[in-house]
Amino acid sequence: MSSGKVSYLQWMLQVLRRSVDLAGFPEEVYQILSKPERVLMVSIPVRMDNGKLVVFEGYRVQHNSALGPYKGGIRFHPEVDLETDMALALGMTLKNSLNGLPYGGGKGAVKVDPKKLSQGELERLSRGYARAIAPLIGDLVDIPAPDVGTNPQIMAWMVDEYSKLKGYNVPGVFTAKPPDLWGNPVRLYSTGFGTAVAGRVAAEKYLGTFEGLRVSVHGFGNVGQYAALFSAKFGAKVVAVSDTSGTVYDPNGIDVELAIKVKESTGKVINYPKGEKIPDPDASLYVDCEVLMPSAIENVIREDNVNKVKAKVLSEGANGPTTPGAEKVLYERGAVIVPDIAANAGGVVMSYLEWVENLQWYWWSEEETLKRIESIMENNIKRLISKYESLRSEKGLVTMRDAAFVVAVERVYKAMKLRGWI
Repeated sequence: MSSGKVSYLQWMLQVLRRSVDLAGFPEEVYQILSKPERVLMVSIPVRMDNGKLVVFEGYRVQHNSALGPYKGGIRFHPEVDLETDMALALGMTLKNSLNGLPYGGGKGAVKVDPKKLSQGELERLSRGYARAIAPLIGDLVDIPAPDVGTNPQIMAWMVDEYSKLKGYNVPGVFTAKPPDLWGNPVRLYSTGFGTAVAGRVAAEKYLGTFEGLRVSVHGFGNVGQYAALFSAKFGAKVVAVSDTSGTVYDPNGIDVELAIKVKESTGKVINYPKGEKIPDPDASLYVDCEVLMPSAIENVIREDNVNKVKAKVLSEGANGPTTPGAEKVLYERGAVIVPDIAANAGGVVMSYLEWVENLQWYWWSEEETLKRIESIMENNIKRLISKYESLRSEKGLVTMRDAAFVVAVERVYKAMKLRGWI
């Protein structure tokens, strides 16, 4: 008997269906995009440190290539499965399309808990996976990147293994590599930077300015730290930040650089020496502010707490921090949400820039790279807002998330139509 729980793939297909229906695209668009172009399942034998041979299961899903090479991360996690990987690949097709990148969507995964592996075992697994998927990837074919459970060091092992197979260096086949091996230092903070840019553009549109506005950041990991830091650099006043230790609130403004140093040295932002200390990590969602950047985990703004949220503009640094029911309440109240698929796209935009650098064997300065990300993100968010306003005037109560998926599907649809696929 069914539990009634909707899987991630089913949810993504519902989102796809809604966007196709909302924009009046042909049924063929849904039929093509609801299925991946290619699925690869691999077995990866790894000799463990104790001499035992363990065979790991892995996948690479290539969802759609209408706009260009497949692009998407590689996840190392004990609970991954093929269906989830297919949903993530569909999500990457839409995310890359929405953000104007010349990419289709792909995703990879290995069913493993990387925390239980030694460094040597992790390297052997990473190289084994790279060898297993090598026939189907390439710097003009499919360009993987890190995701949950993987990192720049793993990308370095994989690009080295792939280059050995080819007999020459192929830096552009993987992105988000270490800066010392064909990577770019901006990758470290590109997602948080993009989240701040998205919040700024939306605030300028709907609140008239960003400078001087009160910003609260929920979550103070990599994304939240840099979302807060760049919000302050853009002239806003960061009044609250939080992590699992609690919330720091100061209506006069938080010294974000000091807060980051405290977090790095003590592991807890609550040790910040100034401001009010609130034990509840979610208090940052409820403080008096104009702009909120939920940058921690999913489903933190729900129907049971949305009435405490005071912000008028939300920029989603995390994936899925706002539930559909809560989102509806916020829009009915007059708030706007820059959805995750747009707001936290700074990472994939940076991956694109790194790829372009690699293909040319040319590197931009950190300052030039930031300017390029800022320009791309600004243009993307403005284009999304324009579509949202257009849809709202035609359809009534729609969200910017609805508009984001319409923009994403529309671009893939046009490419497929021009190519004669439909």
